[in-house]
Amino acid sequence: MPPSPWLNPEDPPTPDRTASFIEYLRWMRSPNVADKDTTKLEMLQNAQNNANYHQRLTLLCDRVRSFAGQQGTILELTCPWRIRVGGHTGPENILLPAFDALGMPYLPSSSLRGVARSQAIREVGEESIAPYFGDLNATNPAHRAGKVIFFDAYPLPNTQNQGAIRSHSQNQGNGGLALDMANNIWSWQESHLEYSPNPNLFFSLKQANFVIGLRPMAGCDEATFSRVVEWLKNGLTESGLGSQLNTGYGRLVLSPPPNTPSTNNLPGEFFRVEFELEGQFIHGIQEFTQWEWEEREGQWVHRGKPQAEIRPVAFKSMLRYWFRALARGVLPTDSVKNWEANIFGGINPQRLGWLRCHVLPGKNNEPNLQTGILVLANPPEIPENKKNEVKKLCKNLTWIMFHLGGIGQGARRPCYQRNNPPFWRGSSLTCILDDNCSQEEEEFWEIPENIGEFRKLFRRRLQSFYRSLAQLSQVEINSQQPLSVNTEADWTEAIDANCRIVICQGQKRNNKVCALAVLHSQELKKNGDYDPDLCGGVNPPTPSPVWITHLEEVDFQVVTVFGVNNPPQQNFLQHLRNQAAQYVTVWKFPQPR
Repeated sequence: MPPSPWLNPEDPPTPDRTASFIEYLRWMRSPNVADKDTTKLEMLQNAQNNANYHQRLTLLCDRVRSFAGQQGTILELTCPWRIRVGGHTGPENILLPAFDALGMPYLPSSSLRGVARSQAIREVGEESIAPYFGDLNATNPAHRAGKVIFFDAYPLPNTQNQGAIRSHSQNQGNGGLALDMANNIWSWQESHLEYSPNPNLFFSLKQANFVIGLRPMAGCDEATFSRVVEWLKNGLTESGLGSQLNTGYGRLVLSPPPNTPSTNNLPGEFFRVEFELEGQFIHGIQEFTQWEWEEREGQWVHRGKPQAEIRPVAFKSMLRYWFRALARGVLPTDSVKNWEANIFGGINPQRLGWLRCHVLPGKNNEPNLQTGILVLANPPEIPENKKNEVKKLCKNLTWIMFHLGGIGQGARRPCYQRNNPPFWRGSSLTCILDDNCSQEEEEFWEIPENIGEFRKLFRRRLQSFYRSLAQLSQVEINSQQPLSVNTEADWTEAIDANCRIVICQGQKRNNKVCALAVLHSQELKKNGDYDPDLCGGVNPPTPSPVWITHLEEVDFQVVTVFGVNNPPQQNFLQHLRNQAAQYVTVWKFPQPR
């Protein structure tokens, strides 16, 4: 029989549907089993699908309203995407959101007070907030205690939760509790990067609607109370709440949930682009379906069902990837690590980062085609003297990202269709320009139909990026003399002296654009299969040194090849040059005259 998620499969527990996820943890099986990862997925999915907190969450939200009373204030806010606040690490290092004593997801009052206090400090300074939030060291005794009571906030049981995996068609009343996934593919190990996909499951709250209550304490006048409420409201809607704020989590808007028009700027916004994503998509998690006995492997296996989701964290990760690749070609490794952490955030040492990514929903959501709006914004923590250069750098970096590869699964290959499963492979990311676009936007995104003119435009974008990087780092950068990044591996993912970026055009073969057809051609195969040194491998997981994107509107392919000092990469470029109808070089050193 298939593996059971319970410690005793002969006598599994039957918890009530109102039981919280904490109850399920009591019966979690031993982690020392071969199928523990799928077991973990099965258990978490059961906890999500079987949760029905409707009665309890309704009572708690009503209680918050009652506690606030007529003297207090109630705020109702919606999280358009996901939010994760507080919490702790559970079995198997599962990251759990904040649960109260009975296992209900909630926003602790201390977190809400912290948001209001931080917003007050930004607006009036830390020395001026004691009359509102209290300070034990205040010289005035009246200012030693806070003036406003913050109550724990709970999600309403009926949430949108449109993207959550469900086993029942009715609303489950779980307050938005939804499976989530983080996958740290690249990590710095001293002076080199390690490629190691490591998906980790955790819980967040998705598209939840929160009831937040405040009440003035005795001696709190109306003006003081109103100002604290305003600070909380501004802090929640401008800065957000919880962890991973710079990757789209924790953004809150005032209810009722709005369909955010594209003309409404988000807090700190400085750039946006409407996009179309075609292909294998971005996947949050693999939905548990069923166990299957694999005769050849002699064990139970699970064939997951990918859950497509346009995740802002994927866009931010890809911007980070291309920043790192570009910067490594012109700056020392320690400097790259430092500026990567400054812009995108870091854990060790901990830094918040100066860039936020949001994705607003688009108009289409088809099996292999989705649209949305990528929004780049500055968080409140960015130094004022860094704003302009960060904006310039990220704007050009976004253009470069759109023209070098895709997003999500199969990002290194353009989207193409197959005759057998999976029917779609690769990923194509395209900018959408409509009638509402400004002239500036059209000029920024327009691609020349002449391949030589496009090469000039591409080089200008690269130079604009390097100028901004030089301004930020206060280091003289000469991109005409890039570094040669040496690692223990045969090649490294750096746009350095050993990298080539070319633009080509040619005839399609087998439903594949010219560059991809050459890469997959019989001449470049090894032992009758794709060469892992060119196309990457699964076991062990190894990345491909070749990125190909197809710009459909002009029928150009942009091909990036890392480590061209290696024979497989040299052989591929030679075949591509011979078979392409047009072929020009964007990045090659020494530069051809």
